[in-house]
Amino acid sequence: MSVAGWMRASHRWVSIVFSLTVVANFAWRAVASGEPPPWLTYAPLPPLFVQWLSGLYLFALPYVGRGRRRAA
Repeated sequence: MSVAGWMRASHRWVSIVFSLTVVANFAWRAVASGEPPPWLTYAPLPPLFVQWLSGLYLFALPYVGRGRRRAA
């Protein structure tokens, strides 16, 4: 599998993890009457950061590839 293919697959899986952490936050607030613990509040941030980086890579991939094809 190429780097781009691996990056797309990991981006999809990280988006599932991100979605689950956000759902856990909302479920905690709906079921429990208080604030969720800080670790649950900030749990979506690491997967979101990974998604941001991989999304930037995937966004730039076609533009970088176009430049390489022109130079060849």
